[in-house]
Amino acid sequence: MRAVITVIGKDTVGILAKVAAVCAEHSVNILEVTQSVLQELFTMIMLVDISKSTIPFSELKDQFMNAGENMGLRILVMHEDIFNSMHKI
Repeated sequence: MRAVITVIGKDTVGILAKVAAVCAEHSVNILEVTQSVLQELFTMIMLVDISKSTIPFSELKDQFMNAGENMGLRILVMHEDIFNSMHKI
């Protein structure tokens, strides 16, 4: 099972490291990362493997939402099934 994580907010040092730390803490494997900085706006998309996650998906989403709030970012996590369904319509 995979998920897509999106991160948007003001660019600061350590965003990738903090998001990766949440992944590592819950055994979520990062498969691919793309990021851009447009002036002062940071954007990142990650494809992650959640098959070995140590917590349920809903809790994982909450962990990332809380991490984002603490960093002044918006972090969304979408399960691969929903992402695929949205793009079939």
